[in-house]
Amino acid sequence: MDISKIFENNKAWIAKRLSDDENYFSNLGKGQNPQILYIGCSDSRVSAEDLMGVEPGDVFVHRNIANMVPNTDLNVMSVINYAVSHLEVKHVVVCGHYSCGGVKAAMQSKDLGILNPWLRNIRDVYRLHHTELDLIEDQDKKYDRLVELNVQEQCVNVLKTSDVQKAVLEKRITVHGWVWDIHTGELKDLKIDFDKILKDIREIYRLSSED
Repeated sequence: MDISKIFENNKAWIAKRLSDDENYFSNLGKGQNPQILYIGCSDSRVSAEDLMGVEPGDVFVHRNIANMVPNTDLNVMSVINYAVSHLEVKHVVVCGHYSCGGVKAAMQSKDLGILNPWLRNIRDVYRLHHTELDLIEDQDKKYDRLVELNVQEQCVNVLKTSDVQKAVLEKRITVHGWVWDIHTGELKDLKIDFDKILKDIREIYRLSSED
């Protein structure tokens, strides 16, 4: 890619936006009021806004390798705090994708240096669900299922946060687990039973204000 082409593309994009709405950028500059927090993968093939068909300003986006929500990562924790408690989004989406390089890397025995502790979080997901995963003989299907289970566990991590627990108690937020099929372009709702998950984990992770 010729990097200078980016600036030509930018000018063309500006012209197109202004031709559709001459006030587009002045309105965009007034502030944001997104309804969705999207936590997805940094994979270059996955574009959050494009796959959802939304516009700038509609979604607050956080991306990292394999759409992780580890409680030790101040980056994602800060994003959740700001989106939920300040922007007051109504939905939190964790979206994985099939053929995720991070998930596949986690299942390899290679020493990947600084990536090791990050990928260990995915290996923990495998450990939690190894009984189911070990029964899947087809490796591609096993990776696909691990992608889905990783999304589920990251949603659980979202639900463990104080900001989301407060919002759930106030009935002003919903958490969703999705997977994007990179082979077809289809967005898949995993339909995770978060009420059951909350019931199972609340005894351990509940806030003192709930007592």
